[in-house]
Amino acid sequence: MKNVETNESFNDNSKGSESTPNLWYRLLYVQVIIAIVLGVVVGHFWPSSASVLKGFGDGFIALVKMMIAPVIFISVTTAIAQMTNLRKMGRLTLKTFGYFLFFSSVALLLGMLVGNWIKPGEGLAITPTPTDLNQIKSYLEPGVGSDVSSFIMHIIPNTFLSSLTGSSLLQVLLVATLFGFALCFTRDKSMPVILFLESLSHPIFKLVEMLMKLAPIGAFGAMAFTVGKFGLVVLWNLIGLVLTFYLISIAFIVLILGLVCWYNQLSIFKLIRYLKDELFLVLATSSSESALPTLMMKLERLGCSKPVVGLVIPTGYSFNLDGTNIYLTLATLFIAQACNFPLSLEQQGLIFFVAMLSSKGAAGVSGSGFITLAATLTIVPSFPIYGMALLLGIDKFMSECRAMTNFMGNAVATLVVSHWDDQLDREAYDRTINGSLEC
Repeated sequence: MKNVETNESFNDNSKGSESTPNLWYRLLYVQVIIAIVLGVVVGHFWPSSASVLKGFGDGFIALVKMMIAPVIFISVTTAIAQMTNLRKMGRLTLKTFGYFLFFSSVALLLGMLVGNWIKPGEGLAITPTPTDLNQIKSYLEPGVGSDVSSFIMHIIPNTFLSSLTGSSLLQVLLVATLFGFALCFTRDKSMPVILFLESLSHPIFKLVEMLMKLAPIGAFGAMAFTVGKFGLVVLWNLIGLVLTFYLISIAFIVLILGLVCWYNQLSIFKLIRYLKDELFLVLATSSSESALPTLMMKLERLGCSKPVVGLVIPTGYSFNLDGTNIYLTLATLFIAQACNFPLSLEQQGLIFFVAMLSSKGAAGVSGSGFITLAATLTIVPSFPIYGMALLLGIDKFMSECRAMTNFMGNAVATLVVSHWDDQLDREAYDRTINGSLEC
């Protein structure tokens, strides 16, 4: 099977870095690690000046997000336009959403089971204060009135072009899918448009490659601001919940996703090593979106076909948020336990299904998990929502774990769906995944 090269310059650059492994300082993940350490030092010793550096982190994320809409539009549109078997495309879509539904359920259930077992909030006996209610008011407002109808209407953009200038991944995905099918049905007459979009992909992905060189600067600014604002001592506040969440997420990646990879003759540890640059970037920025464009390029280079990458990654960033799902059920039980509000099995079941719906569309933007949690908790009458104030101080650190788990979940999903649909080039996978270990 021939794997379509999306970005030759990216691949050539990557091969070049593999041929000079002794130049360690040129490796992106090394630069990001150094930037994170420097950010922690600056934030700890010069907290007042560190807040000024927030613009570096926000600016880098904004630059990357600027490229997400064109990357997704071009990737999805050209992938569908190249499809000659629409029935096969339908089967691929069913397999993808079946995978998403199953593992989203597993993630939600895992957070709920561990929360009931460890009981990280038990014994805190929190009572509300006016300050607590004011702190969470701004997070409750986005969730009020959210239902299936409003969710569907939010997917539909006002105009064709507004989807490319807005911030909704689902709107871009909808327009790209419809336009891709239109090109597919009129392929003979639309060939100049298809060729134009394929040619446009080269400068678009080259621009992404150029922007990624700024990742260490963004990581430095984001980490300096975080430590400068919250301080290192914040890690000791509610440390049991933070550790519990990290341990659950690691277990989900290593054990559950690891077993899925093993069953499909893949390696979760080699995949983590291959995506180390992106993982450190997600860690520093607390946003999986910051690594979305390069993830798509690397997965194609790893042997996944362009149609699979174009379908699974964009939809996965809205419908396959494993880290967010773990967080929703675990945080809900933590708040209930901390506020002495026992949840019945029926109420936990209701939260399970509502969280399954409310998490969709909460794409990898830093802090979106906290807003989604607020929307989910409103479903239970008399639930002590003021307890969310407990999580404000540590949400930044939990957001990092949510983003990394979401990122790995979608990377594994793409590989597994490619394998299931016989669209994984095994020779390219073995060559690339083993070659990355030499770096």
